[in-house]
Amino acid sequence: MNFRPNFLSRAAAIPLAPVLLVQARKARSSIPRLPDAALPWTGSLPGADLIRLLVFGDSTAAGVGADRQNEALPGSFAQEFGDRFDRGTTWRAIGENGATSRDLLARFMGAATADRYDVVFLTIGANDALGLRSRRAFAQDVREIVLRLRKVNPDALLLVSLMPRFDRFRSLRSPLRWNLALHAASLDDAARAAVRGLDRVFALPKPPPYTPTFWATDLFHPGPSGYREWAEFVLDSVPLSLLEPLRRRYSPRG
Repeated sequence: MNFRPNFLSRAAAIPLAPVLLVQARKARSSIPRLPDAALPWTGSLPGADLIRLLVFGDSTAAGVGADRQNEALPGSFAQEFGDRFDRGTTWRAIGENGATSRDLLARFMGAATADRYDVVFLTIGANDALGLRSRRAFAQDVREIVLRLRKVNPDALLLVSLMPRFDRFRSLRSPLRWNLALHAASLDDAARAAVRGLDRVFALPKPPPYTPTFWATDLFHPGPSGYREWAEFVLDSVPLSLLEPLRRRYSPRG
């Protein structure tokens, strides 16, 4: 999380600016800043025919809200891969709390493209919305990140997770919450269009309502239960045709 005073939506009315700025300052001071998940950010879940997983992005790639990465997205995906595909996983997380898409391009692409993976999960966008990135700039950055990841992972499944539903964040007050949600939705639409049609690239649907157990103590990031719910939602959302190369023994839930 990285609130900045220039977060105001481009659609916001000028008379609202003083109220929104006050609310942003209050939110920044009142929402606890949780630490990243403890190192190491690499690990594995034993099993046959290991899936190579990269989780890349912002605070949720850094595992904020969980004590360890095996309780955050990497471990949650590994557990799902084992349950659904009867395969083990070796994983790595790369990212930074507060990172924007521009930050990823400027400082993390070398590490993210140093190895090859079977599945890449990109989680990005919240800080671009908070920083009032333009639609065009954000969409261009997301497309460039995806294309650079694809260049070194020609057969990988690339999953793109974009904006959270800020309108459902209890830690934010209106009109800040609604203004931020509107701008985030605009960026989300632009980024989806930018990656649409790319081979084996899937932009995840907008998230479902957050459950009471989703949140970490800051009510802004997922906790361990939230990361597990998120991983389940992701794999429930990806078309089976895209999951087919990962399948050893897939059994639909229920």
